[in-house]
Amino acid sequence: MSALFEPITLRSLTVPNRLWMAPMCQYSAAPEGPAEGAPGDWHFQHLAARATGGTGLILAEATAVSPEGRITPYDLGLWNDTQTEAFRRITDFLKTQGTVPGIQLAHAGRKASTERTWVDRGAPILPGQRHGWEPVAPSPVPFDDGFATPAELSVAQIRERVAQFGAAARRALAAGFQVAEIHGAHGYLINEFLSPFTNRRTDEYGGSYENRTRFALEVVDAVRAVWPDELPVFFRISATDWLTEDESDAREGWTADDTVRFARELREHGVDLLDTSTGGNVPDAKITTGPGYQVPFAERVRKESGLAVGAVGLITEARQAEKIIADGQADAVLLGRELLRSPSFAQHAARELGAEITLPQQYHRAAV
Repeated sequence: MSALFEPITLRSLTVPNRLWMAPMCQYSAAPEGPAEGAPGDWHFQHLAARATGGTGLILAEATAVSPEGRITPYDLGLWNDTQTEAFRRITDFLKTQGTVPGIQLAHAGRKASTERTWVDRGAPILPGQRHGWEPVAPSPVPFDDGFATPAELSVAQIRERVAQFGAAARRALAAGFQVAEIHGAHGYLINEFLSPFTNRRTDEYGGSYENRTRFALEVVDAVRAVWPDELPVFFRISATDWLTEDESDAREGWTADDTVRFARELREHGVDLLDTSTGGNVPDAKITTGPGYQVPFAERVRKESGLAVGAVGLITEARQAEKIIADGQADAVLLGRELLRSPSFAQHAARELGAEITLPQQYHRAAV
């Protein structure tokens, strides 16, 4: 029996296998007009193809809780009824394939208002330029050279953003999603509050560890308050800013120790799984990459906090993914680029590992 293809139950939701799709922005929504931020045909085929390919759980890309929370003008959103209705077509289809539909709720913070990654390498769109707007953040610290200095959020504005996450979660449920993931990674708004590298505040939302984690926990509570008890909530985290991994860099950032401590608190607040990534908050951080390079961070969280974890990071082979699960390093693996290259990766992996997987009836010839 393949460990990778064993079902897993989180609360009352059973996912058919441990091979999941990580959120990956497509930058393909309308930037304005009646369908602004709503998924269309591209999003349907993109997610549907991975479902027919056997992926157990699919997390739709980072979906903004407000227009200003988009990374680019072409991001998906969940701040109005048109967007909610457009998602239903996708979630309905994913469920017919036995795939669990999930969504990542996000706010880009100081990394907002940029071009798509294939246009000028994702260059910033400055306020006043077409489709540009002023980004917001815990502190007025621009992400990198050429980026706009973000407006520092007031306490009242912070609480508005908390409410926006709750409202987006309510819409996600109405749209048919069964998992809500809160995006607290990769240098976006929640990550910016967590890390002392980007959070320079001196009020109740800055300074101490307890203050820097306050916004994230308030968001979790707002989402959990509207999300059914029987359905799971995930949290995606950057387990390290990679500053403490470089002994020559004296800058202070978020650390793996912080992540383990925070995971215990997330569990107490009703989070069911930590989707464990790294980096994205410090543009010049020195990151050592390689196959499965982020898995050890997930493994440590799992062992020291008791919270279920998902592992990510250059997981590209079936036996590699199988070993991660079989060795107890993670409860699930989330594939990104490999699922872009091979939408039916789960089918190929099941065949290689000798596991059974249900194929669409239309593809029955592939089982012979």
